[in-house]
Amino acid sequence: MTISIQGISISRGIAIGKVHCIKHDQIDAPEYAIQKTQIKNEISRLNDAITNARNELQAIRDHIPSTTSINISEFINTHLLMLEDNALTEEPKKIIKDRLCNAEWALKLQRDALVNVFDEMADAYLSTRKDDVDHVVNRILRILLKQKPLLDEIPDEHLKSKVIVADDLTPADTVLMQHYGIAAFATEFGGSTSHTAILARNLRIPAVVGLHNAKKLVKNDDVAILDGSSGIVLINPDKNVLNYYRKKQKEVKKYYSSLKKIKDAPAKSIDGIPITLMANIELPDDFETVRDVGAAGVGLYRTEFLYMNRNTPPDEEEHFETYLEVIKALQGLPLTIRTVDLGADKEVDGVGRQSSHIRSNPALGLRAVRLCLKEPEFFRPQLRAILRASKHGPIRIMIPMLTNTQEMQQILFIINELKAELENKSIEFDSKIKIGGMIEVPASAICADIFANKLDFLSIGTNDLIQYTMAIDRMNDEVNYLYDPLHPAVLRLIQTTIIAGQKENIPISMCGEMAGEKEHTRLLLGLGLREFSMHPATLLEVKEIINKTNIGELSELTKKALMQKDKI
Repeated sequence: MTISIQGISISRGIAIGKVHCIKHDQIDAPEYAIQKTQIKNEISRLNDAITNARNELQAIRDHIPSTTSINISEFINTHLLMLEDNALTEEPKKIIKDRLCNAEWALKLQRDALVNVFDEMADAYLSTRKDDVDHVVNRILRILLKQKPLLDEIPDEHLKSKVIVADDLTPADTVLMQHYGIAAFATEFGGSTSHTAILARNLRIPAVVGLHNAKKLVKNDDVAILDGSSGIVLINPDKNVLNYYRKKQKEVKKYYSSLKKIKDAPAKSIDGIPITLMANIELPDDFETVRDVGAAGVGLYRTEFLYMNRNTPPDEEEHFETYLEVIKALQGLPLTIRTVDLGADKEVDGVGRQSSHIRSNPALGLRAVRLCLKEPEFFRPQLRAILRASKHGPIRIMIPMLTNTQEMQQILFIINELKAELENKSIEFDSKIKIGGMIEVPASAICADIFANKLDFLSIGTNDLIQYTMAIDRMNDEVNYLYDPLHPAVLRLIQTTIIAGQKENIPISMCGEMAGEKEHTRLLLGLGLREFSMHPATLLEVKEIINKTNIGELSELTKKALMQKDKI
């Protein structure tokens, strides 16, 4: 009997192979008291474990071929950097001394404290960075407890062409998987914005996550079909199903191969309307991928990584040097820098605040522009650095989560004030630098005409816009089925924003996940969207749809989508 399991698609493609289940038992950190005379020994155990964890990760990185895109090894480097962070190396030692407890328990307590910080972040992309903390801590714990790693560090032929089923996989595991030659992987847990998910897309490994209890339904050597486009995993399919997917698999491979041919072709509809396709990126090393897919520039550069895993915020010079590196990598392509989008209700990495109480919903609290305006001295160094960097390449400033004109006016006042300071010091910058805002909440979408009148461009952040419009937490398994990009209310807010931009003759882009989902491309074109920004892995797929579309023929499709009564 064929078993069908539905999960979340994170990396497209079709894989057929035998199942290999990886047991990933939850690591329980034991707790026991120690004597003062044992403190030195526990700290030594912890130091040794951290050193061994570092050696393991370096060995994995060394197995990555030099021909592989640099951003692949960057995920391993992220974990290596975490092993240098005092939050993971020094704080547990203090806990050992203060509480007279063993190294495993001290590490567990510090892990819980760090994860709590990420849990309180409103941005779903950032909140999933807690997975990286988990992965690094678990690696250290395994060494302390003398457990074997989830995977051997040296590639093994026995996993070749297998469909891996596991609870979860670390970025390091995912890199190793590629070298094992696996066909695909499916995990019980995980989300579409985790580093493992991003790696799977970059490595072109078909993958599905969030299967929940799949390991109870499958066993080693079961035949599996994994459809990375639909998020479906089929176990022990019959002959007819197998033949269907083998044919589909060949078609998919041929399709992805054909996309390479349009890398340098312009994005233009059949009726001659040019479309701008840009990329969303997070780290400076991601820019190689931007060039690989022929993106017209960067429509969203997340700067939050600068604030992670540290006790003090980055200063102006660190911001400046980072942006210079990015500008150099882009080689003249335009760069849109989103100012820091953090938000929590106690100290956030690098943000020197401490609240006396915890908010139940940080997405509705002090985040993004609200935090920046409340603490301008935290915000001003980033703005000054962006202005200084604008002398060296085409840069736009994008402000997240604007909700009212007061916020907008305050931002513009601060920027003008900083411009005057730089002029007084004879520091050069682009005096005509473009200032834009993100439309992420219904209030700003409804009043988009007001924002469009005062700003140089707007960008629609669909991830939050959908969440706020539908009043659901998209990371909550119990309600995320309500997360619907095609709800008429969402589409009308998008259209309202686009029309506002058209009337004021300013660019309107979309940088949310919806922009990179090819099944929505024609509808967005019909709504009037002419500038898309997305994960580089999906850019060529979207370009192909655009190049085969007559935009003039989409008005009826658009009208129907906006009037879907069955969606309400």
